[in-house]
Amino acid sequence: MTQISLSDFATKIRNKNRICFGDVQRLQRDVLPGGITSREEVETLLGLDRQVPKIDADWSLFLIPAIVNFVVWGERPTGVVQDETVKWLVTALAGDGVPPASRIARHIAREIAEEAHAFENDALAALQALAGAPAQERRASRRAPKVIEAAEVQIAA
Repeated sequence: MTQISLSDFATKIRNKNRICFGDVQRLQRDVLPGGITSREEVETLLGLDRQVPKIDADWSLFLIPAIVNFVVWGERPTGVVQDETVKWLVTALAGDGVPPASRIARHIAREIAEEAHAFENDALAALQALAGAPAQERRASRRAPKVIEAAEVQIAA
């Protein structure tokens, strides 16, 4: 098959106003067979995610690992997420300046935080702030002081 450009693919998707299973397959096979190779491609894909109202579930199964692989392993140095990269990613995930609160944005940030070997300076903290703490972690952190107090009481007795 002939490889088509990502911008042509994005234009067709915007005109259809939906991303179906076949589009995700075509994107992987014909448009980005080697995965994401540039920040511009990430921005285009995130733009589609924000702009297209009807999206097949397989879209996120492609998009999240593709962006994580690019950010962690495609950017140099590999395995290390730099402050500048996180600043770019936060901007790309926000798109229109609104803080990124989408499920996909939070998931991408969490996956990068787990996958990377190292973070430069405050990059991890910025990424975790972007990801937000899941409800379970928030509940656990509220209970933690009570659990610690109970343990201290048992030790003292």
